[in-house]
Amino acid sequence: MAEITGKPCILCCAITGSVPTKSANPAVPISVSEQIESSHAAFEAGASIIHAHVRNDDESPSSDPDKFAALQEGLLKHCPDVIIQFSTGGRSGAGQERGGMLPLRPDMASFSVGSNNFPTRVYENPPELITWLASEMREHQVMPEIEAFDLSHILTAIEMDKAGLIHNKLYVQFVMGVKNAMPADKAVFDFYVKTMADRAPDAPWCAAGVGPNQIVVNEWAIAAGGHTRAGLEDNVRLDRDTLAPSNAALIARAADLCGRYERPVATPLQARALLGL
Repeated sequence: MAEITGKPCILCCAITGSVPTKSANPAVPISVSEQIESSHAAFEAGASIIHAHVRNDDESPSSDPDKFAALQEGLLKHCPDVIIQFSTGGRSGAGQERGGMLPLRPDMASFSVGSNNFPTRVYENPPELITWLASEMREHQVMPEIEAFDLSHILTAIEMDKAGLIHNKLYVQFVMGVKNAMPADKAVFDFYVKTMADRAPDAPWCAAGVGPNQIVVNEWAIAAGGHTRAGLEDNVRLDRDTLAPSNAALIARAADLCGRYERPVATPLQARALLGL
């Protein structure tokens, strides 16, 4: 514990995603105005990164750059210095449509560098799309957050970084608990951490857990000296019987864990320094 005491922890809030709807939890922010309000509350609770998807009025996923632009404008106004991270995930669009918002030059964008199974579909990330997204991020100076759903994604990202294909610096997020992908398994998590330490020792990393695994993976990451993610995209409940009242509540829960491990919650400016932004 001594080696992590005092080390700031970056909290990322995944505010909406492409799947949760208001029927699952009325607190899920769908409209841009709802997203801005929810992000501001999460920011005040300790989030220094806002991971954002956008939705259509009928709650279906969207990749509309105009919606991303409106969200970006609101976040810049209401969440000073917060790190804005847009999703290039596959549920929001197909092919190069997934990177249509990158010319807006957000601070960061999520980036999947390999394919895997999701609950009801294959999450396809073919090599040519990966290469194109990486080049777009370099052109527009957008730092990727590698979303690793499998060990091969971590190894691929490390090789891409060594080849100079990653803008800024390597930052890997372990995503655990997605059905048919990597489960939330402590031995696997520990191996991921060791892999990063052995092969990319200077690269920061974070971890996210889906559903009831959110708080579990939050604690694993905080205790191991990494950073972590919470929010209604990944989990709509505080426990089996209680819906999360807001994104802010899930971030506050992670912030409480930081206190338990004597780690300060990183401010947006501290997070920017840690990530080289």
